[in-house]
Amino acid sequence: MKKIQSIIERLQLEKHPEGGYFREIYRSSEILKQQALDNRYSGDRNYSTSIYYLLPGNSISRFHRLKSDETWHFYLGSTLILHCINELKGYYRIKLGGNFSENEILQFTIHYGDWFAAEVSDKKSYSLTGCTVAPGFSFQDFEFAVQDELSLKFPELKDLIIKFT
Repeated sequence: MKKIQSIIERLQLEKHPEGGYFREIYRSSEILKQQALDNRYSGDRNYSTSIYYLLPGNSISRFHRLKSDETWHFYLGSTLILHCINELKGYYRIKLGGNFSENEILQFTIHYGDWFAAEVSDKKSYSLTGCTVAPGFSFQDFEFAVQDELSLKFPELKDLIIKFT
């Protein structure tokens, strides 16, 4: 789509390993030392980071999880559906967007350790969002779901897990 390509070029986005496109737009210059962090971290981290994230409607963001909380902010385009799995509470779904009559919200924080994936509700459109991570994002803290392992833990979600892994 011409509009999607225009946004990718204007914001200087590049392909993201989970799907879609991104560009880091902020990385705090201040550092949290490892000894001040929970033991799930393997080293120092920036206070916070943020990115632009664009997901075309014909793409998905694959199930993954982080060791930090991640706040999603809706900017433009079609509704983004976040599919989330909490190890204790199970599945929940969030609709990011500006249509308040459809119970869409503009911002949502996914807690560290929750598995999450995303898709655009209108497959002919896109969703442009921002993601803020604190403590700051590091690929050391990023983990893709293994389809068989996640399906064993949540057999009732097997079809969803297959679609997003």
